[in-house]
Amino acid sequence: MAASEKAIAAPPSALAYAALTTAAIVWGGSIVGQKFALGSFSAVEVSVLRGLGALALLIPLWWWQEGGKVTLSLKDSAILSALGICVLGNHLLTLLGLRYIGASTAGVIIGVSPVVTAFLSSLLIRDVPFRAVWAGCVVSFTGVVLVSSFENGDGAGVRPILGGALVLLGLVSWALYTVGSRRIMERLSPLTINWTTLFLSIVLQIPLLWTDKKVMASGLDAIGPSDWLAMLYLIVFATALGQQAWLYGVRGVGPSRAGVFVNLVPVSAIFLSALILGDRVGIKEVVGIILILTGVWLVNRPVTSQTVAQQEA
Repeated sequence: MAASEKAIAAPPSALAYAALTTAAIVWGGSIVGQKFALGSFSAVEVSVLRGLGALALLIPLWWWQEGGKVTLSLKDSAILSALGICVLGNHLLTLLGLRYIGASTAGVIIGVSPVVTAFLSSLLIRDVPFRAVWAGCVVSFTGVVLVSSFENGDGAGVRPILGGALVLLGLVSWALYTVGSRRIMERLSPLTINWTTLFLSIVLQIPLLWTDKKVMASGLDAIGPSDWLAMLYLIVFATALGQQAWLYGVRGVGPSRAGVFVNLVPVSAIFLSALILGDRVGIKEVVGIILILTGVWLVNRPVTSQTVAQQEA
C-alpha cells in the first residue's frame, strides 16, 4: 500500500512528550547560536547552510528507513509545498528579526508561540477546544515573560519594533507549519515531512543568496572556529534533531498541546547558560520556571468531555 494512503499510528503520549521536551532543550541554545552566526554569515546564508547540512543527515536516514516505499499524491505534494513555505518563513523571518532585536527580547516574543498555535489549531482543525487550553497558555506565557526579562547585556536591539514584528511573523509561520503537518502525518512519517519541506524551503531561498550575502562577499577565511561551531549546532541540533523531534511530538499529542512546549525554550536556555557559561540563576528565574511548567501541566492535563462541557457552559 502506498505511504500516502496508509494511516500511520500516533506515537505513545509519553514518547511524544519526551520528543517535545528534547526539541525545547536543543532549541534553547538556537537563538544564541543564530545570533552568533549572524556575525559572520548573512541571514539567508545561515538559513541555507543549516538546511543543507541538516539534509545531509536526514536524507540518508530517510532512504535507509523508507527509501522506495513512499508515494506522494498531488494533494500531498501541494500540502508539503505549503509547509515548505512555512519552514522558509520561520527560519528566515526569525534570522532577519535577530538582526534588529536582542536575544532576550526575542525570547519573550517566542513565548507567544503556544497561544498562536493553540488559537490557529482550534480555529483550523479544532483538535482541542481553545477554552480547554487558554488558562495554561496564560500562566505559561507569564512565566516566559518573567524568565526572559532578566538583563543579559544584549539589549533590546537597534530596531526592536521591526525585529519584534519579524520574529512574531516567524512564529505565525511555525504555528501554521505545526497545525498543517498534523493531518498529513496520518499518511506520511515525520521524517518524510521534515526533509521534503526543508528541501523545498532551501530551493526557494537559493535566489535570495545574491541579494543577502556576507560570506560570499568576504570569503571563507573570515569565518572563525566559533562561527563554524555555532553553525554545526544549528545544523545538527536545532534543525535536524529539533524539527524531527517536534514533528514526532505533534503527531502524538496534537498541535495545541505541543505548542506550549515552546515555553520550555527559555527555561532550557537559562539552565544551559548556567551549566556551560556559569551564569547565575536567581529567584526570578526559578519562579518563572515554575510558572512555565505549571502552564505546561495545565495544557496537557487530561480533559474529559464533562470538563469541556463545563468550560463551554
